[in-house]
Amino acid sequence: MKKVLFLLIFTIHCSLFIATAQDQHLVDSLETKLKTLQDEKVKLRHNVASINDTAEADILYSISKLLWGNNLDKSMKYARQSLEVSEKIGYKKGTGNAYNSIGAVNIDSGDYSAALEFHLKALKITKEIGYKKGIAASYNLIGEAFRMQGNYPEALTNYFAALKIRTELKDEQGIAGSYNNIGLVYTILGNYTEALKNYAVCVKLMNRLGNKFGIASCYNNMSLICIGQDNYPEALTNSLAALKIRKETGDKIGIATSYNNIGLIYKGQGMYAEAEKSYFSALEIDEEIGDKFAIATSYYNIGNIFFIEKKFKKASEYLNKASVLSKEIGSFEDLKDSYYSLSQLDSAQGNFAMALEHYKLYKNFLDSMVNNENTKKTIALQMTYDFGKKQLADSIKSIEEKKVITSELKQEQTKSYALYGGLALMVVFGGFMYNRFRVTNKQKKIITMEKHRSDELLLNILPAKVAEELKEKGSAEAQLIDEVTVLFTDFKGFTQLSEKLSPKQLVAEINECFSAFDHITLKYGIEKIKTIGDAYMAAGGLPTPNKTHAGDVVKAALEIQKFMHEHRVKKEKAGELFFEIRIGVHSGPVVAGIVGVKKFAYDIWGDTVNTASRMESSGEVGKVNISGSTYEMVKNEFNCIHRGKITAKGKGEVDMYFVE
Repeated sequence: MKKVLFLLIFTIHCSLFIATAQDQHLVDSLETKLKTLQDEKVKLRHNVASINDTAEADILYSISKLLWGNNLDKSMKYARQSLEVSEKIGYKKGTGNAYNSIGAVNIDSGDYSAALEFHLKALKITKEIGYKKGIAASYNLIGEAFRMQGNYPEALTNYFAALKIRTELKDEQGIAGSYNNIGLVYTILGNYTEALKNYAVCVKLMNRLGNKFGIASCYNNMSLICIGQDNYPEALTNSLAALKIRKETGDKIGIATSYNNIGLIYKGQGMYAEAEKSYFSALEIDEEIGDKFAIATSYYNIGNIFFIEKKFKKASEYLNKASVLSKEIGSFEDLKDSYYSLSQLDSAQGNFAMALEHYKLYKNFLDSMVNNENTKKTIALQMTYDFGKKQLADSIKSIEEKKVITSELKQEQTKSYALYGGLALMVVFGGFMYNRFRVTNKQKKIITMEKHRSDELLLNILPAKVAEELKEKGSAEAQLIDEVTVLFTDFKGFTQLSEKLSPKQLVAEINECFSAFDHITLKYGIEKIKTIGDAYMAAGGLPTPNKTHAGDVVKAALEIQKFMHEHRVKKEKAGELFFEIRIGVHSGPVVAGIVGVKKFAYDIWGDTVNTASRMESSGEVGKVNISGSTYEMVKNEFNCIHRGKITAKGKGEVDMYFVE
């Protein structure tokens, strides 16, 4: 959990630190200038109104930008005024700036979808007029919104795009900000070497520019690296240095972030009372400025400290607050981690049924973070894992290498005996040759058997095509498959039933059902993907695409339905408890590949997976519920009953059919 907590402390929007002077005197000065300008406009009326309007739009934007992070309501007010003035006179540069400012406030408020909408509008306008500084700012802020959503590949893509333009413009402050942001993502991903390289460039530029706000952010990020490496003394030194500068500059978001970091450092050292104090200091500031993302993070941190201190009631209060707020603002990273912590809390209190429910929610959101349709292409690129010759491929060959070495040692030993000369030499040599032939044959059989066992094990984990690619190249590329059919099953009332069965009975019952499902999917050439608790997931049309996947999966679903019905009848006759099943099927595109370098697994991602899950949860017990897209592929093969448009959670109204 330490890494999870570590990721949660990134509440400061570091891409904004270059633009934010946090100087109230400058804000006051600009507001005075704005009032003077508006008074002049009234006097001049229509004579030079357009010139004054342009200046007014720029000043409104500048004030809004200075207030990012510290006064969200006021910042939004000035940004919208700037947009209104710019649109009125057709001032596209001003319109682009205003969109970016509105988006930045949305980031601070935790509304990342709205932020992306405005930043993409700004990017379109700035590209139309060739306003390079505005293009770079848009890319940077788009990257920021993606980072806050936990979409790190898209965040890096946009941060690098901003860096390229800023380098062309020789914008040192912008360049420093980009290096800082790129370093931040690498820190989150645990790539400390790349993170430190980027921070080093940032620190150099910040010192040359004398930018205190930027220097504080660099101290903060160095502190995060130290925390990740368990170097708490140095982490505390850097965090306190950042906190001091941030107090001097009045950077409220930065102060809250430093308190969160310091709390994490104290927690790592076992100083829980001090950690709790720091987290509450952060929460007080977060609530003052209305930063919902940061508030959710502080709730989470406080809940975890209470959990460690065995103050379970308080831990439950704050972890539930964190999950509710994270869900409201769409912060999947915090929501996922909150569910995980709640599952641990439930387990510690002996509430195993709720622990299981929270763990299932954690797993669902873990998957959904990757299933974002907008990141499908990036995920496909990122998922080409190079395992290297020293991992899987070599592990399969290692048995053969060891056997060869053993054989060679025995040869040398046998040869030494041949030196005793004469007839003994011939006898020994003859015996050696025979023994060598016999041992070699035996070793070959052992090697062949071990290799066969390794291959079987590999094929039990991965599809044959993927396994072969992995053995040949030491890596396997992800696939973007345009059309597959995904099947989901889930047992009704599993939690309640599991409480009535002993652990041995529960596992035996699940094993019997899932083993039957395995045989059925194998029969129809469908790839089993995974099981999550009582849920079973499989897909047709991969890793090798085919045109029969929809029909194959529906046939398998009907056979699973038949098995469960027969299983229920058998259990009822014996007076035993039994599971009832819901089955959902949906067709569409997915990204497929292997993940991890240890205990790796073949998996699929995409909105198709989410929709298939919704087909299951929106179905009825004992029924095979399919989506409209699957129906169009199988309507000539099966009798289907149209259910109308049914509301599926998170999907709105969707056409659904029961297969008879």
